[in-house]
Amino acid sequence: MCKYSLILTFAQYNNMKGIVIKSTGSWYQVENEENQMFECRIPGKFRLQGIKSTNPVAVGDLVEFDLEKNKQTGVIKVIRDRKNYLVRKSVNLSKRIHIIASNVDLAFLLITIDNPRTHRAFIDRFLSSTEAYGIETVLVFNKIDTYNEKARAEKEILIDLYSSIGYQCIEVSALEKINLDLIKDLMKGKVSIFSGHSGVGKSTLVNSIDSKLDIKTKEISEIHQQGKHTTTFAEMHKLDFGGYIIDTPGIKGFGIIDLEENEIGDYFKEFFKIKGQCKFHNCRHINEPKCAIKDGLETGIIAKSRYKSYLQIIAGDDEHYRDGV
Repeated sequence: MCKYSLILTFAQYNNMKGIVIKSTGSWYQVENEENQMFECRIPGKFRLQGIKSTNPVAVGDLVEFDLEKNKQTGVIKVIRDRKNYLVRKSVNLSKRIHIIASNVDLAFLLITIDNPRTHRAFIDRFLSSTEAYGIETVLVFNKIDTYNEKARAEKEILIDLYSSIGYQCIEVSALEKINLDLIKDLMKGKVSIFSGHSGVGKSTLVNSIDSKLDIKTKEISEIHQQGKHTTTFAEMHKLDFGGYIIDTPGIKGFGIIDLEENEIGDYFKEFFKIKGQCKFHNCRHINEPKCAIKDGLETGIIAKSRYKSYLQIIAGDDEHYRDGV
């Protein structure tokens, strides 16, 4: 896995340091070490560094910048090494990545059973990506106050599945303030990111955790049962109880990119645990004989939905998300 350090070779004037708080595409809000805010841009040659990304600078980046002469704006000159980053496939440019955020300590994936529906394939893609980039992830089942009996049953099935794999699962209701203290305790002193489909309640949950933030929220579209992309750009917020939270735009699809095919199985925790029992060290877990993963599928150690997600990722099927069997 590559770590990018971009250093431009032209004269530096005052070499200020800071963290990118907000990205709006062409301008970046940077907070310096004295907690002052500056609007910064990047020079054109910054895009010629060989990185296949639609956004060379991401929220969470530690940067060095110079103030422009006679202006209150800055020019970003250096991105310091990232300890990790979370990416998704660019919507319009399939061979490029979009960096959602960098230097993340903890990711929360918000899941709703319906209104809108979060499919297992989406969950598995998100988890395999955070595993690849070394980001601890917690699954947050939101809006539990709205679930009917069928939805509650499905929620329990998902919690049983992902808990058995080793992921912490928390049931919350932002409106009823259920289990918000559990979320806050995990976030203290860390840089956390909230992600998920549009409409799963990210902004509402963030506001419930820290009411001073007052992030805009909108209701679900009754026609399409999708959110209305209330958050347009990723933005980092300082929390009054310590730490930061990155609120991200809703993600409709989560394509896997920048991962080697022979590594993908390693980012499924339960696969990695038993892959040493496969006959071949380079087993792809598809047609090979004496494969521990396929044997685990037969005995129930490996969930059918997880194996189906793995096959879809291997096949590069990023367009459609369906529940596993």
